[in-house]
Amino acid sequence: MKLARYLLPLAALAMTTGYGFAQTATPAPPTTKPAVTAPAPAQADTGKKTTLSAADKAAKSKECSAQADQKGLHGKARKRFRDDCKRH
Repeated sequence: MKLARYLLPLAALAMTTGYGFAQTATPAPPTTKPAVTAPAPAQADTGKKTTLSAADKAAKSKECSAQADQKGLHGKARKRFRDDCKRH
């Protein structure tokens, strides 16, 4: 009987605590969109990329391949060199 005197209140406490935690949920993220700010003023872009035509890209690729051949590059080193060459 002494055991029941301690177990019943503990069980009731555990149940009410669990119920309280179950009722608290994380708040939902706001559904409103953030305010749109004015765009930043245009800055002079010195590293501006230009779009190349297919013929220009092919010529650049051949040029980079020729440079890689002159350096005697193969495998991953050649691929890395050509990728860097074509970007610049």
